[in-house]
Amino acid sequence: MSESVVEKIKKESKGLRGSLKESLLDEHTGAIRESDRALIKFHGMYMQDDRDRRDERAEKKLERLYSYMIRLRLPGGLLSAKQWIALHEVTNSYTTGVIKITTRQTVQLHGILKHHIKPTIKDFNTVKLDSIAACGDVNRNVIASAHPRFSAVYEEIFSYAGKLSKLLLPKTHGYYEIWLDEEKISPELEKDELYQDRYFPRKFKIAIAIPPYNDVDVFTNDVGLIAIVENNELVGFNVSAGGGMGATHGNAETYPRLASMLGYVKKDDLFKVVYEIATTQRDFGNRSDRKLARLKYTIDRMGVDVFKKEVETRSGIPFEPEKEYALTIRHDEYGWHKNHEGLYYYTAFIETGRVYDGDKVQFKKAFYEIAKTGKTQFRFTCNQNLIISDIKPEDKDEIENILQQYGVIQATQNASPVRRNAIACVALNTCPLAFAEAQRYLPSLIDKIEDILDRYNLNNEELHVRMTGCPNGCGRPYAAEIGFVGTALGRYNIYLGADALGKRLNKLYKENLEEPEILSTLDALLKDFSANKNLNESFGDYVIRKKIV
Repeated sequence: MSESVVEKIKKESKGLRGSLKESLLDEHTGAIRESDRALIKFHGMYMQDDRDRRDERAEKKLERLYSYMIRLRLPGGLLSAKQWIALHEVTNSYTTGVIKITTRQTVQLHGILKHHIKPTIKDFNTVKLDSIAACGDVNRNVIASAHPRFSAVYEEIFSYAGKLSKLLLPKTHGYYEIWLDEEKISPELEKDELYQDRYFPRKFKIAIAIPPYNDVDVFTNDVGLIAIVENNELVGFNVSAGGGMGATHGNAETYPRLASMLGYVKKDDLFKVVYEIATTQRDFGNRSDRKLARLKYTIDRMGVDVFKKEVETRSGIPFEPEKEYALTIRHDEYGWHKNHEGLYYYTAFIETGRVYDGDKVQFKKAFYEIAKTGKTQFRFTCNQNLIISDIKPEDKDEIENILQQYGVIQATQNASPVRRNAIACVALNTCPLAFAEAQRYLPSLIDKIEDILDRYNLNNEELHVRMTGCPNGCGRPYAAEIGFVGTALGRYNIYLGADALGKRLNKLYKENLEEPEILSTLDALLKDFSANKNLNESFGDYVIRKKIV
């Protein structure tokens, strides 16, 4: 089979450099060269344009309003107070002004003009932040259960996110040469045994879950690691592989998939095993059709047992039978909590992950004032929320007063369970792949879903609703009890029947619905659920029991 165009671009890129320097110098366009659009992703960026203004600019015979999204590499989602200040200032100087928390425990900033990319990256670099490998056919941001109160050995488990990120980081120095004007280094120092000149066939994602929490949706990742703690000591990890959310409308060969369990490995063997899962995908993954290039398709093509044997042969480490574990909680722990060290944490609800200053709540002002105290750290969750973390008892009142002053505590307390659990990707107006709205639309749809829940006395139901503007699944809609996937402007497919804990995918229920049809569909379903559900039965389980899907 012939390789895709992107494979050729990667091989000829001179370590992901391409002609990016020349593209940046071209002042006649806000865009970059076609081949560079594939390469810039490896540097943590996407070229986009304002889709709200396409028609207006076309009428005036103007080029599309091109800009760039930059995503930070933040293993485990941790930022210091100093780094938050830098993030705040960069956001105000070069972007749309909104900090978007992603479902991969990091942030992305939109609306950066071409001539502002280098100043943005240089400002981040001064506080030791980068966007290397935050996008592209490489290992993406490594995520881990967010809340330090989850386990007495949390910090040790959390450290694996950073170590895995470093292990699977590309060796090219191109990022530093292009964006930070550093000198070119010897090609010998760039020799990359993992990525070679091919990189992976497609993106590669790793998540670490700490039972009983599955806030990372561990089985939706290429590699899912479940920490095994015995007698308050981390002993190893259950390792799963082959999860992924992406699909394509109308292409039955593409599908979401939950990861298959490979087995248990001791903690000292983890890095070798994960590395060889990566090399197996590198060598066996589909390089002719990018829609079929994720690890999930490689495993289904090879067979789980054959894939597992290949990893064992390469690593020299046999998988042991999986250890017993229980994942029973997927939501974030909102409000104040204290860990075993006596430190306090406040989890703030951030609707659809958009950190901005509105009329009722001023997130940016609050978090900036908190960062200026220097008395906290900041931790992103995989549900698009933020934990103000590591607060000493004597500093708690000061932080709480700031959160109260700017409405953060009120917004968190007043949000219903269904709103707190909802997730949306960016979609329109910036994502070039989106068919429909998501983050701009979901809050108003939740208003109407809340009315239905109220009608049938389901106000306290922990319902998981997720929406994406396209079937690529960035908001993990296929692992939601109610998933909305955009098909066209104002139209969505509805998926039902995932469980509440991330262990079962949903299934297509109805296609191409507009809002009135969505609401009448949900009204009938939730009315029936209220009348006939079993004690403590989740909506997703009810849908399966009643064979609605």
